[in-house]
Amino acid sequence: MTVSLFGTAAPGFDAPLEVLEACHDRIARQCDTLEKLLDHLPAHGADAQARQAARAVLAYFDVAAMHHHDDEERNLFPLLEAAGAPGACDLVEALTLEHDAQALLWRRLRDALQGIAAGTTAALDAALTRRFVEMHRAHLEFENTHLLPLARRILDAAALERLGRAMAARRGVRFDPA
Repeated sequence: MTVSLFGTAAPGFDAPLEVLEACHDRIARQCDTLEKLLDHLPAHGADAQARQAARAVLAYFDVAAMHHHDDEERNLFPLLEAAGAPGACDLVEALTLEHDAQALLWRRLRDALQGIAAGTTAALDAALTRRFVEMHRAHLEFENTHLLPLARRILDAAALERLGRAMAARRGVRFDPA
């Protein structure tokens, strides 16, 4: 764990599964922001608050969420499959398909958010936004209750270190083992 400038403990890459779980919390907060933005726009349009919220959501899903999916698909999932846990391959396949569906919805939602961030659009497709949020919430719940517990049970220290090193490298930061 490292301490941020705000004084709250944040997991380090020496605890990669905790980092993934913390990412899930941040994705959930971005979903909260999207829901608030959906409610905010009809009354206030693309005001400064809406533009700022749209920029924050764009920044998160364009960078951090992409890293998160890569962490899982390129590093965690292969480790789980290699460990040979019963059901791991089916779990990985299902989650990869969900990631693909999330990416498709993101591309559609992203265009409207860019317009809001620029102040040229003042509306989100409510059905699309709700679908995106609901899909993410269900996905996060599933990963927190199935994927991460499985990984905690079957991955050894060497596998976790490989995962943490890959995650740190993806972000261009130094891996600092505990």
